[in-house]
Amino acid sequence: MDLLFICRDAVASSLMGTLLAAMAARRSGQKVGVLFTQEALKAVADGFFRWPVELQGQETRWRLADAARDLGLPIMGRGEGRQVDVRSLLQQAQQEGVALYACPIWSRLLGMPEVRGLELATEEMLLGWLQGPTRIIGSL
Repeated sequence: MDLLFICRDAVASSLMGTLLAAMAARRSGQKVGVLFTQEALKAVADGFFRWPVELQGQETRWRLADAARDLGLPIMGRGEGRQVDVRSLLQQAQQEGVALYACPIWSRLLGMPEVRGLELATEEMLLGWLQGPTRIIGSL
């Protein structure tokens, strides 16, 4: 793997930024993965990401949804209820070739041996990424 992003926060904007950067790197020909750990892993499992206070205002959410739609990103709802569909963005990233992994350490700590849509990384994979030539962005 050329590039591994680590997503540990259950914040929708953080996930969006990480996935968009990962998809851009993948489109440039790199082998890319995203490792979900801590609260981000739980959020993927539960299907719920929170928005930071600064981005919770309705007008801001509409602006984000309109810009995301123009970029070809998934939107849910219509009219005043429209917003970025973060769960569908995960699927889009995977369809574009971004590998999505569950952290082996946090999977055990949270008692989640599997999370739909994520491959459970092994400790050997994790150690290989940390020791190998893989560039890592984020922290466990």
